[in-house]
Amino acid sequence: MTALALGLLTFAVVALAAHLTSALLAMRSVRTWLRPVKASALPPITLLRPVCGLDAFDAQTLASSFAQDYPQYEVIFCAARGDDAAVPLVRRLMAAHPGLNARLLIGDERLSRNPKLNNLAKGWLAARHAHVCMADSNLLLPSDYLHTVAAAWDDQTGLVTSPPAGIWPDGMAARLECAFLNGNQARIQLAADTLGLGFAQGKTLFWQRKLLDRAGGFAVLGRNMAEDVAATKVVRRLGLKVRLTPAPFCQPIGRRRLADVLARQVRWSVVRRDGFPAIFMLEPLNGAVLPTAALTACLLLTGLSPAWLLPWFALWYGAEVVLARVNGWPVAASDLVALPLRDLLIPAVWLVTLRRRGFEWRGTPMSQAAGAPGAGRLHD
Repeated sequence: MTALALGLLTFAVVALAAHLTSALLAMRSVRTWLRPVKASALPPITLLRPVCGLDAFDAQTLASSFAQDYPQYEVIFCAARGDDAAVPLVRRLMAAHPGLNARLLIGDERLSRNPKLNNLAKGWLAARHAHVCMADSNLLLPSDYLHTVAAAWDDQTGLVTSPPAGIWPDGMAARLECAFLNGNQARIQLAADTLGLGFAQGKTLFWQRKLLDRAGGFAVLGRNMAEDVAATKVVRRLGLKVRLTPAPFCQPIGRRRLADVLARQVRWSVVRRDGFPAIFMLEPLNGAVLPTAALTACLLLTGLSPAWLLPWFALWYGAEVVLARVNGWPVAASDLVALPLRDLLIPAVWLVTLRRRGFEWRGTPMSQAAGAPGAGRLHD
């Protein structure tokens, strides 16, 4: 075997080992039990939910705010405009649950160029409790959601967060969305947390108000294009850890258009480039494309049969299928197309991002601006 062939084989094997290890670490995270917490020791929590327009599953996801098995909490819904399409739904849900302390606040604080933060600022100021949990409107909260985030807190924690897990996909584009969310993004984030390198995801951000106030207040979350990037940096500057819950919370996907899935991936990629440029430069190594190309070149150089690619793909994508089954995430035969397609798109999205300076979110232009408060996304 030539030195070139050996080098290609080594790269492919190391990449496969890293991929399998990340899946095992993510499965270990899912199987980690939270420490038991007595109800009397659970802190009162303000649950903040921003709304902007109506999505297909908002009736279910917003209604889950009222079904928390938690001793003391309030819910504050935030809308930027009184004529927002979600406002009538929120009012109906509040009327149907008069026993829960719930409010709807309307207004746009213009705290930053991040519309989600501008929407949430009034809720942050109005929160009655010292612990605040921000949860995107398209997240389906299990009844133990607040208990789970509270139980994940310890003395070294500055923030509790969780990636979303895509559920209820309808069609191939929706399966592709789940492939990005579950087998790729959630796997990496859960594995990083298991190694003590947790980072925030804006779907869930659970804070102690005093810690964010010590870092400069709510406005510091507007220093980057996305509040989760800024939150990660804030917590690390405080010398504390970003903690993840043992398993992600679910985001219903439903029907998706391929163009929307790709546009969303480009938006997230631009956000990552803005927040962590050094890590962003390594992103083409994510996924199976480059390792598979290296292995294929090695097989051609050595005259070995291309049939060796079959066990290679079985190991690579089999790990993701097992991870999905452990979590209860959707798995179907169509994922045999969705998973490789996702990996083919990862370097393509990265190349597009290199030329992209910003994007538009629901009519709001978002662009990178050094030294200024960043724009951000509401909920994707």
